[in-house]
Amino acid sequence: MDPADLQGVVAFVNAVEAGSFTGAGERLHVTKSAIGKSVAQLEQRLGVRLLNRTTRSLSPTSEGMSYYESCARALAEIEAGQALLASRRQVPSGKLRIDVPLAFGRRCVAPVLFDISRRFPDLAIEISFNDRRVDLIEEGIDLAVRMGELDDSSSLAARRIYAQRSAICAAPAYLEKHGRPQSVDDLARHSVIGYGREGVVRPWAIRDGAGHLTTFVPKARLVLGHGEPMLDAALAGCGIAFLPTWLAGQSLRRGALEMVLSDHLVEHIVVHAVWPLTRALTPKVRVVIDALVGHFSAPLWDAA
Repeated sequence: MDPADLQGVVAFVNAVEAGSFTGAGERLHVTKSAIGKSVAQLEQRLGVRLLNRTTRSLSPTSEGMSYYESCARALAEIEAGQALLASRRQVPSGKLRIDVPLAFGRRCVAPVLFDISRRFPDLAIEISFNDRRVDLIEEGIDLAVRMGELDDSSSLAARRIYAQRSAICAAPAYLEKHGRPQSVDDLARHSVIGYGREGVVRPWAIRDGAGHLTTFVPKARLVLGHGEPMLDAALAGCGIAFLPTWLAGQSLRRGALEMVLSDHLVEHIVVHAVWPLTRALTPKVRVVIDALVGHFSAPLWDAA
């Protein structure tokens, strides 16, 4: 596009929004005649009348309204881009309230936030740890980390930061005593450690004989409502558990746990950073999102 084609667009958009050349001139700090001249030159270049003019009123033609809507959107995008660049030049400061899942937040997100706190002394961070999905806007939360499916909300923005991988595993002592299951059906003869709350046990994501991802609801003998006690129970030889690599990876690497039924990890839960939707992110929110994306994209950071 020839840069000359953009001349007069700002004047035209402001004239429509202000309802007069005088109002547009006041907005842009130029004279009424300068606005009128810019719009007239724009109409001449486009070969179409954009505005109906009378001595008392100014209104867009049908073609002018369509052109206005397109130009207004384009100018809004330019403004947002400029705000984004400006925000990246600013130093994060002020109070930042963040909500994270309990176990995943403590083990995987908190270290990133601690590093940010050290790097930016003018930033005051308040972190809440829980597995309840808070209402960000109602509770004044600037940023949340959410695991699993996102709620359908037009008031929130989100960015994927991680895909959780998990494995069915057990302690060597348990497998030596009770044997190693050879199929999913064999799990019915084993002690199973399940994750559940309020009487509902969360299903496992496993692959069938054809390699397709399917769900399996275990008949758990031991049901725990927190990930870390599940790991402790598996390490103590209480049974077979379905555990994420961010929780069990170290135990798998040192041989304290062994994978059963499959040597392949299952990627089944997506983790997002979620924040109230605004035109441009504040520096304090952006620095956390960028740090989380960088942290979780590091090669093999949670590899089993």
